[in-house]
Amino acid sequence: MLVLGFDTSTPAVTVALGRVAARGVTGAVDADILAETTEVASNRHGELLGPLIEKVLRAGGVRPAALAAVAVGTGPGPFTGLRVGIVTAKAMADALGIPAYGQPSLTLLTRADAGVATNARRKQVYWAVLRDSTIVAGPEIDLPQIAAQRFVAAGVGAVCGEGPQLYPAEFAACATMPDCEYPRAALLVASVARRAWDGAPADDLQPLYLRRPDASPPGRPKAVTPR
Repeated sequence: MLVLGFDTSTPAVTVALGRVAARGVTGAVDADILAETTEVASNRHGELLGPLIEKVLRAGGVRPAALAAVAVGTGPGPFTGLRVGIVTAKAMADALGIPAYGQPSLTLLTRADAGVATNARRKQVYWAVLRDSTIVAGPEIDLPQIAAQRFVAAGVGAVCGEGPQLYPAEFAACATMPDCEYPRAALLVASVARRAWDGAPADDLQPLYLRRPDASPPGRPKAVTPR
């Protein structure tokens, strides 16, 4: 079965197509990645995601109707970029009549046991501690030095993500892992492979923001006439 995955939780848009299958007598399920692409989008997630999906499907020689499932990173991440990915996953799943699965984006940077810290802007980071590709501490949003302290307390030896690149002094106590600055859609497809193969029900895709939006409903207007 074919699974398309994408993540828009960081400045990068990442898309991958995988063929999911059970292997050998053990029944272990994994994914062979047929095509993958990543492009740093800054604030162009909505502009880039559709063309990158088309590019990956074309590279894999696959039409959208052949997909068995879609998967998307659910954050944490900035509001606009994260919403682009989740809305696209919901729309594709509805149009194609297939399930959509979500996976925390911080689990998509590495398969190693590590700390992960991505850019939350405002001189903050989103962070989590991973063990066996599962979040065991976090996700939280904190100042970089607070996240680094959490990593040291948890015995984390190495850190992935933009965090240590943006704040090298704050993360000096932890080694920086190479080639894991942004989430990878290939890891997303692998993460949902078992659920897709088993025909698990679709997830209720909800974005994880960790920060309240800047915009808020206006309060009651002030009185302009004497009471």
